[in-house]
Amino acid sequence: MSLPSSSLAASSLSNWAVVGRLFRLTWSYRRGCLKVLATQVVLLTMGLSGLSLTGLGIDYIRNTMAAGAGEVVPAPKIFGLALPAGWAPMQVILGIAGVILLLAAGRAFLNYAYFVSVNRLLQQELVVDLRGAVYDRLQRLSFRFFDANSTGSIITRVTGDVQSLRMFLDQVLFQSVIMAVSLTVYIIYMASLSPRLMLACLATTPLLALLSMWFSRATQPAYAHNRTLVERMVQLLAESIQGIAVTKAFGREAENRARFEAANQACYDQQLGIFWRISLFSPAVGFLTRVNMVVLLTYGGWLVAQGQLPLGTGLVVFAGLLEQFSGQINNVATVVNSVQQSLIGSRRVFEIIDANIEVQSAPQAERFQRLRGDVRFENVGFAYSGVDPVLRDINLELRAGQMVAILGATGAGKSVLMSLIPRFYDVTSGRLLIDGRDIRELHLDDLRRNIGLVFQESFLFSNTIAANIAFGHPTATREQVEKAARIAAAHEFITALPEGYDTVLGESGNTLSGGQRQRIAIARAVLLEPAILLLDDPTAAIDSETEHEIFEALERAIAGRTTFIVAHRLSTLRRADFIIVMENGRIVERGTHEELMAARGAYRRVANLQLVDARELTAGGEEGAEP
Repeated sequence: MSLPSSSLAASSLSNWAVVGRLFRLTWSYRRGCLKVLATQVVLLTMGLSGLSLTGLGIDYIRNTMAAGAGEVVPAPKIFGLALPAGWAPMQVILGIAGVILLLAAGRAFLNYAYFVSVNRLLQQELVVDLRGAVYDRLQRLSFRFFDANSTGSIITRVTGDVQSLRMFLDQVLFQSVIMAVSLTVYIIYMASLSPRLMLACLATTPLLALLSMWFSRATQPAYAHNRTLVERMVQLLAESIQGIAVTKAFGREAENRARFEAANQACYDQQLGIFWRISLFSPAVGFLTRVNMVVLLTYGGWLVAQGQLPLGTGLVVFAGLLEQFSGQINNVATVVNSVQQSLIGSRRVFEIIDANIEVQSAPQAERFQRLRGDVRFENVGFAYSGVDPVLRDINLELRAGQMVAILGATGAGKSVLMSLIPRFYDVTSGRLLIDGRDIRELHLDDLRRNIGLVFQESFLFSNTIAANIAFGHPTATREQVEKAARIAAAHEFITALPEGYDTVLGESGNTLSGGQRQRIAIARAVLLEPAILLLDDPTAAIDSETEHEIFEALERAIAGRTTFIVAHRLSTLRRADFIIVMENGRIVERGTHEELMAARGAYRRVANLQLVDARELTAGGEEGAEP
């Protein structure tokens, strides 16, 4: 059965839509952003003040050297304040130098404050909040979303792509605002010194704008493809770790290394192409800004020689402004590069945040504490998007306390049928009712608290055994946990462990056997004391003797509870009040064991095969016992 293609494979968000979302997100942190930008404005002002004082000092030195013997050169004013009368030239120069030094110290402190503020805002607030929002969304999405999207894709978006929004604020928004303000101030300042010199020096600026536009359009598809390659590499890594036992069992380590190296090399080769474009763009920008400096030295030098421009407060200050102007222009490469990366990554994050929550409580959903457990399927059908129906015309009714066993081949729809009861998926046709109410009208949290589940492959968390059993009931006492473990025939092996119930399990509980993991999962379901139990072939990984022990214990837990159990062993099927047999998403037979055996249908064929296997096994044992 094919699953629907990934809903995250393609985005409907345009670049402008993504930028709009990013600005709205930024507005949520406007206080911190304004603080950061204000700091940069102060830094810009202090830098320009230091540059002006440098030019002032140079002009004072030049005028002093050109003055005749006994001629007194008036001391310049610093920020409109006159220096004390009678100061010697050396004192004036040291005074100007002292103010420049104080400004430098102030800029160093503010730079420190700026970096602290930026990192606190972006790393500790925005990234943490956003990652939490994405994780919260993932917790509320239906199983259909996880069926359609790979683990590697989701992990990459939650970890790496979230940083793209940080990049947008730091390297795009902040830098763009700082660049715009700085360039505007520099142009105004240069125009006040010499409009003609400014126009001559900035003649190459339109070429820089055209070059930046070309670079932006050329790199966007490359960055999008790079994200896909990285995602594939992460998925391959995740699968390799999860399937390490299979890899080693079949001796496929070398092949896996080759696959990963190929994926890693593909990322490298593709990134190399991006870096090649960047390596062309940055020198081109640098060359054009150096052309501006050549114009300054030739034309500006001529203006100084003609007496139309002072050396210090004119040419030297202009040179400093042009140097800083060129530095901001050089940042265009970084900003344009960051724009593409942040847009691609941000779009991928927004795709998760915008993903439709298909299964959720209705606005007027009914709250309740306890269900009776009457379950009725009325002409229920279910299909994944874009594929053939998985379930068709399911009609089934259980009264509270009844137990139904479900038999069928792989792909018959057994697990999907049970997944509809806790609303892992919503039915696509018909109705599913519990206690006479459509489950879509019940509050989702209350519904699931009344349902205990044991999956075919039970997942345990890297926590203590007690915490795993109490996962659905965190406030349970140790006595309640131990009672549930006894019901699941798990208490004996748990207490034999060095730390007992406080034993910390490895990842996915891999330090326990399959049967032990399953019994802890059964205890986890039983602890809820649910009205409905869903057991998806819970004894598949357990030997016959342990199965007998578990079902003897479960009989007490099942009593009074509606129970659905997927099973294939006759010993389990016979315990049910009635049995349904499924084929291709339909119920083809139903009845008790005796009724289905008499019907001579699919159930009888399965039962006879098990009886034949049991006789052969018994016969083999008897032959082996003979001398």
